Amino acid sequence: MVDAWIGDNPPKPLPETDHVQALAPLADAVFKAYDIRGIVPAQLNTEFARRLGLALAALARSQQVSTLVVGYDGRISSPELAQALCEGVQAGGVDTLNLGMVPTPLVYFAAYMQRTGSGVAITGSHNPPDYNGFKMMMAGHTLHGADIQALKAAMLKPVKATVPGTGSSQDLSDIYIRHISNHITLARPMRIALDCGNGVGAVIASRLYRALGCEVDELYCTVDGRFPNHHPDPADPRNLQDLITHVQNSDCEIGLAFDGDADRLGVVTKSGEIIWPDRQMILFARDVLARVPGASIIFDVKCSRHLGRAIEQAGGQPIMSQTGHSLIKAKLIETGAPLAGEMSGHIFFKERWFGFDDGLYAGARLLEILSRTLDPSGVLAALPQGISTPELKLEMREGESHALIERLQSEGHFPLAQHLITIDGVRAEYADGFGLARASNTTPVIVLRFEGDSEAALQRIQAEFREALHRLIPDTALPF
Repeated sequence: MVDAWIGDNPPKPLPETDHVQALAPLADAVFKAYDIRGIVPAQLNTEFARRLGLALAALARSQQVSTLVVGYDGRISSPELAQALCEGVQAGGVDTLNLGMVPTPLVYFAAYMQRTGSGVAITGSHNPPDYNGFKMMMAGHTLHGADIQALKAAMLKPVKATVPGTGSSQDLSDIYIRHISNHITLARPMRIALDCGNGVGAVIASRLYRALGCEVDELYCTVDGRFPNHHPDPADPRNLQDLITHVQNSDCEIGLAFDGDADRLGVVTKSGEIIWPDRQMILFARDVLARVPGASIIFDVKCSRHLGRAIEQAGGQPIMSQTGHSLIKAKLIETGAPLAGEMSGHIFFKERWFGFDDGLYAGARLLEILSRTLDPSGVLAALPQGISTPELKLEMREGESHALIERLQSEGHFPLAQHLITIDGVRAEYADGFGLARASNTTPVIVLRFEGDSEAALQRIQAEFREALHRLIPDTALPF
């Protein structure tokens, strides 16, 4: 570890002043449910990052946290935002450990290895190139909801004088790779294809999987914050087409894709099939429950009914949760479950790992399971599934989506449903499928998803949701 201030000059103690209140107002829209995210520089810039650093420092001191881990993704704006954030944290009297350009999971990993559970990842995740953001954890708790609103309030308060903290930097990539390769063993060598989408996963993905004994074909494994080849979001099938083509036309057994900050995993088979995260979770749950019999497994409301059934069949206890990686993490801590996941691709392993979402690690666990067979694609294709839609989005004006869902919960009419689940929107369960309508916590849209055991079941469930919605918004065109 090299002790060094990452700017040109060390920070000086700040005078007690009200000058922060005279700065430009903060954009309300950037304070999301699970993180801070917005457009650079119109909404997020170096002054914003410095003010956020000061607010995080005050929070850290209140929780007896002396050091914050900081890392950033490959976006063009990320290095300067990281430096400004570190300046603010240090000016606020807290030390920083700068990891440099790393996937978000490495920030979480470092926070756990430093035994502080505290850090900030500067990342726009899968958003367009002109976006950036901050994912934050403090004392083992992922900041979300009211925590983020409290940070906003703190950013508007006067700054009190304090003794500045210090900065240090460290490259933990080798330690991260060694830690995973020491705990995960493939039964045989595999040839795989990786598509990093020019995201920050490219700085480590190939090294990790080669350390596990894989032969690796690389697609877009050079970091480029402009994302010139395709958007780094494996939740969109269009972004997986190049990987599918490569796997089908090469000797690769499987293809793995990652989002912009590598905390989510996409999987494609030799036949070109996309294995969505809820089906990945079936495989992971069976594997974990073989070692932790009877354990609870957590999944979000968007996941297939087949996941809950598979967990029960493997002897586990299925727990449905609200959507949102921060909320899933909180549920993981609350229940002590060894595994959790959500349809977006965030997978959380507590068994043999630390309980944070890590697409790179999830890929390693997948290969460990698949290496036990000579037909990985066959194993994945055999996972149960229904006929389902992708996530469908009904665009609304700001503030309308949550109001509509509240009305649907209280006034919605679903006569054919066996029961309704309202922990996050409305999920209507049927003997042969389900339908879901929920308000996104990040954008003003209603997210809808449907699954049926047959095409007829799917159409019938969609028709019931269409009628229920049209009772409330009769003149609105629906996306199904």
